[in-house]
Amino acid sequence: MNFAAQFLYFRVLKNRSPRHCSREDEDYDPFWQRDDNKIKRQDAPALCDLHCCKDGLIRNGLIGQKPPSINPERLKDFGEEDYLNGDVKTWEMKIVSRNEELIRDAHSCIPQSSSRTSLSSCNKLLRFEDISAAAFKIQCGVQKTPCMYSRLSKQYGMDIYLKKEFLQYTGSVKERGVLYLLTSLPQEQQRKGVIMALDSNFSMAVAYHASELRIPVFVIMSTSTSPARVKMCREYGATVISYGATAKDSQMHARRLAQENGYLYLEEEDSPVYLSGLGTVGLEVYEQVPKLDAVIFPAGGHCGLLAGSAAALKHLNPNISVIGVESESFPVLQQSLKAGHPVEDQACSNHHFYGDVSGLCFGSNSLQLTGKLVDKVVAVREEDILISMLRLLEYERAMVDAEGSIGLAALVAGKLPELKGKRVAIVICSGNLELHLLQQCIARALTLDNRLCRFSLVLSDSPGDISKLLEILAREETRVLDFKQERMFVTSEFFTVEVTCTVETRDKIHTAQLRNALLERYPTATWMER
Repeated sequence: MNFAAQFLYFRVLKNRSPRHCSREDEDYDPFWQRDDNKIKRQDAPALCDLHCCKDGLIRNGLIGQKPPSINPERLKDFGEEDYLNGDVKTWEMKIVSRNEELIRDAHSCIPQSSSRTSLSSCNKLLRFEDISAAAFKIQCGVQKTPCMYSRLSKQYGMDIYLKKEFLQYTGSVKERGVLYLLTSLPQEQQRKGVIMALDSNFSMAVAYHASELRIPVFVIMSTSTSPARVKMCREYGATVISYGATAKDSQMHARRLAQENGYLYLEEEDSPVYLSGLGTVGLEVYEQVPKLDAVIFPAGGHCGLLAGSAAALKHLNPNISVIGVESESFPVLQQSLKAGHPVEDQACSNHHFYGDVSGLCFGSNSLQLTGKLVDKVVAVREEDILISMLRLLEYERAMVDAEGSIGLAALVAGKLPELKGKRVAIVICSGNLELHLLQQCIARALTLDNRLCRFSLVLSDSPGDISKLLEILAREETRVLDFKQERMFVTSEFFTVEVTCTVETRDKIHTAQLRNALLERYPTATWMER
């Protein structure tokens, strides 16, 4: 069998479901961690105690709704174990091949920067069984999001399946890594609490899941943070403190409070626990879409999702192509892979439109995994990202941000012609687009897609001339969005009016037809290029 040398441990609880567990089940926690040749039991509390009740699963405050579980036992070649009082049956499976070597070599220890807080040693191996254990552990707390066939398939000449991670409660895939990270903390640290100084999807996920797990959570935000983001973080359950004019001031204050009060200072990093949680996306995609040829992930500096999922997918089927996509403006991952270490001085953007796409490379572990397991990393333009946002909104009714749409942008830009005719999954990882950016993004995308155009021309200021122009626009079946007349500051002859008109067309061909019709009637018309 084409799998790595390892022991896979997985337990199926006969007559008991993880969705209906209770306090007494804490003695039968099915998750174990290997440290060298020793097996130690995790001291994390049972997650299902906080998400389940006797009447059914509590999901986002609702009782009785039971989202489908991740079901990693359906994946091939899992070891199984029935673990129950007085009724123990154990199967242990040893499978030998080369994929474990890939993951082991990729995860070689590289010293972490002293400025980063590490939750565990960097020399721990990210194993496939750790990812499968994470999948089982978090299934009560996160959604098993659909991976659905897309109407965009015909347009791009391949079978496209969209993994809709933006449907998580906080709108981000980061919930998977965060939940497994929080449940892995010692009980004493859970009692003391955690603190952050970030305005990101990671902080929102920590705010929500920490409050659900009854872990005190504090978020320090700068005074320049959007009021809507502050409100959202408070609604998720965090105690939000506004401090400092910059993010650096907030981080220094958060570290000081953590030291004084015993809080754990959290920032997004590539610890094996966090990567294992993110890697569960790869397990789900493999289960949901049979006979996959390729999976496309967002990349950039924060490539934990790409690295963790690649470890799972390459273990299950080495023939699946794993592709990362980042922005041309911030090719952090490509530069880091070329240099062989995380690039720290890469310029990045603080604009919320880009999110984690423009962040610095935050860890050598995920970088090494990416270098060994990811087949290809491509970069796309901002224009391609905007058009992919428009495509998802039109065809999938999905309002996603730049990070969520960047995977599809690689197909929009034609960067992956080798995938024509193949079965491809794209992870739509985030849907937290701020409202004040929504209108700007849509208008800009329509312009880039040749569906919004603007022209100006000079007419005689006499009855009937403007109506003739409108008749031409109606005959060409365009939709007038804006119509302005300028009489005071016209540089042409007297008694004329300069008209500037913005119209909506169907596509590039329709726009060309309108332009030809206007130039035939008004040769001096000026077409405003995008």
